[in-house]
Amino acid sequence: MNTKTSLPYLSDKTSSSKKKRLYNIIGDLQVTIEITHNELNLPLDTFFKMAARINKKRSFLFVSKVLGKHLAVNPNVALLSGAALGILLQNHLGGPQPHCLQDLVQAFDNEDQAENRYKSIKSAPLRVSEPTLFIGFAETATALGHSMFDIFSGPTKFLHTTRDIVNELEPILKFEEEHSHATAHRCYALNETLFEGNEPVILVDDEITTGKTALNIIQDLQQKHPRSRYVVASLLDWRSEQDIQRFRQTEQELGITITCLSLIQGQISVAGTSIELNADKTRTSSNPQFQLKRHHVGHFFHKLPFSSRNSLNMNNDIPFLKLTGRFGMNGEDTCELDQQVADCAKFLKSCRFGQKTLCMGMGEFMYIPMRIAAEMGSGVSYQSSTRSPIHPNNEPSYAIHTVYRFDSPDDSKIPNFFYNVSKDMYDEIFVFIERETDENNLASFLEALESTAVPAVHIVHF
Repeated sequence: MNTKTSLPYLSDKTSSSKKKRLYNIIGDLQVTIEITHNELNLPLDTFFKMAARINKKRSFLFVSKVLGKHLAVNPNVALLSGAALGILLQNHLGGPQPHCLQDLVQAFDNEDQAENRYKSIKSAPLRVSEPTLFIGFAETATALGHSMFDIFSGPTKFLHTTRDIVNELEPILKFEEEHSHATAHRCYALNETLFEGNEPVILVDDEITTGKTALNIIQDLQQKHPRSRYVVASLLDWRSEQDIQRFRQTEQELGITITCLSLIQGQISVAGTSIELNADKTRTSSNPQFQLKRHHVGHFFHKLPFSSRNSLNMNNDIPFLKLTGRFGMNGEDTCELDQQVADCAKFLKSCRFGQKTLCMGMGEFMYIPMRIAAEMGSGVSYQSSTRSPIHPNNEPSYAIHTVYRFDSPDDSKIPNFFYNVSKDMYDEIFVFIERETDENNLASFLEALESTAVPAVHIVHF
């Protein structure tokens, strides 16, 4: 197979309202993007690079350069991506606008500005005048949804969906993400009234390709806790005309309004075949000086005594953290979490010895590690592990160059991955694991970390 990739180019077929860009991803796989809405005239290269996804349902992936998922970013940039959606929502609602969206998005490409922008927004949160529920989609948008919710004050609530099965709780909602490797989403809530009322629901995802996931949760919500207004907020919106019509039909059938907000909107067409290869581990020579350190930070955080079971129905009775968003939270919880993050970050900052540090969240556990990373000093990058397998390629324009596969510490039957880590990039890695597990369950992950040849790894147990 020919696996040559080439730099993306902007087609000559452009106009003031529409622009086309063709991405030659890998082999004969091509994606053409036609931009239909980009009010701020944002460059696409700020937001993503392209890669081939090892998934028969969807052959390609927009690999975000701002989320802190597959690619390492300044943690403040990742937090600002949620803040940008918050400002977009505030503009839509017609509320006070103390922050300029254009200035904020420009900080994506300027790490020196990103920290100051984020601190400015945190110190002057936006205000909602009516109860508002934010829901972030696992796994990629758990942090995006939380960081969007976090910049608002007033009667707000937040929840992120989860793939976990919590033994002591029944999910309030269950729905499917059809193109995902882990299709089932569940919503749990300590407060059973979280979904009650007619307040608007803000559904948050990093991108909308067809919108089916959003429509699935809306239909389930309408059956159990009906309301009249929904907002779907995403950085990128790639729905086709047929997909958009499906939203209009759902509005008419359910008697609701669904507003879609995004920074960039367009449509995509795909040509060529999908990649059906294995995402094998990238192997580098192990470092005989490899150091493994462990830190226990659970005393900084409040916990919940719930257990979970994996796909093999094996239980893990280690507590969950209370304020991740998995079990619901409200605006009053924000100050409490801010203090917990600050105390933990101060301790972990004192454990650093390198100048170039990577902080790595695990799966859905993204937001708290991201916040901690943002307060651990200069020279810190952030990314997360993922269930999504991506084909690597060494071409400069291609997003994923190295891949490390490991067995999930929570369920050895589920392969997990992290990408683009090498010994020359970092002096040390801090890995944030929400719930401890049997040491044998970590063996595959520790092997993958050691094979990066980064000299030192800190395992941070919550």
